[in-house]
Amino acid sequence: MNKKRTVTIVDIAEAAAVSIATVSNVLNRRNVPIAEETIRKVEKAAEALGYRRNAMAANLSRRKSNELGLIVPGFIGYYGRFAEEMERTAHQHGYHLSVYSAGGFDSEVEKRHLDALLQRRVDGLFCHGLAMSPDTTRKIVGEGTPLVLFNGWNWPQDIAVGAVNLDFSEGCVEAVRHLYDQGCRSLFYLSSGRAHAINEQRVIGFNKGLIELEASVISEIIELGLHEVHSIVRMTQEISGGSKPIGILAFDDLVALRFMSAVVEQGYRVPLDYKIVGINNDSVSSDCYPQLTTLDIPYNQQAQLMIALMLRQLGEAIEPSDCDSKSGGVILPKLDDEHEVKIPLTLIPRMSTSL
Repeated sequence: MNKKRTVTIVDIAEAAAVSIATVSNVLNRRNVPIAEETIRKVEKAAEALGYRRNAMAANLSRRKSNELGLIVPGFIGYYGRFAEEMERTAHQHGYHLSVYSAGGFDSEVEKRHLDALLQRRVDGLFCHGLAMSPDTTRKIVGEGTPLVLFNGWNWPQDIAVGAVNLDFSEGCVEAVRHLYDQGCRSLFYLSSGRAHAINEQRVIGFNKGLIELEASVISEIIELGLHEVHSIVRMTQEISGGSKPIGILAFDDLVALRFMSAVVEQGYRVPLDYKIVGINNDSVSSDCYPQLTTLDIPYNQQAQLMIALMLRQLGEAIEPSDCDSKSGGVILPKLDDEHEVKIPLTLIPRMSTSL
């Protein structure tokens, strides 16, 4: 039996009537200008010839895997949606993204992730600030793997290329101002201890917002884990001294909805007695009644900025003259003095704060 000859990119180039370089650019999904018709011709020729790209050989020859790693604390809520957005964005630029969950901050899971990432020789790593410890990620960086953080505050600057952080602090400042403008003179932040660094940014913003009001208001930060949600309703009534409406900024939309349910169960009205703001703009925030005012997260923008930082580190993007410059359709971010790119959040007013 004759052994079937391996199809090469030379064969594809001849079949598609294009150059070998063009075939290589299409098959490797390089971010270079190529007409859609040319891409279709190359892909059709490759499929017709039965071409199967030898990814391992290609990686060894250029010492590049075209694979990136992403580590998130879990897959629920924001993390799952963001992982999907990162997968799409990485694919657009010719990279495969391997996604790992931190597994509840288990040290053994951390070690397995580290081993897997080193074995797979990923070209770059994205890590949420709560997903792995600085010491663990430093081992990966020590192997020469560039790291881009997201929502990672106060990390040592020698570990990461940079951090792309959602500006929860300024978002909370805007939320406080919105509640005040809606007539709230008693303002409460429902705090969560389960995500310390992220919660800390919200607390900073809440306190900053109170200062910027330059007005006398009753305010309190209430730790959710220390109190049952129905008792928190009673606490806010007592602390506010009967002042209405009471303004509530919650750690996220789910906390806001839990609190809003407790408020309604105890006979109070939203937004007449309570005005409530959540964070994240989860789908439930617009599906519930009354619809929840919330801070929207620009998933696509955060993913694009992170990929742009990584591409620049991998030598696939041109250094911009300013933060609005573009290369190949990717916005190239400019890091500030704190090694950080801040992404603003947008307040979406809904029925939970206004009729």
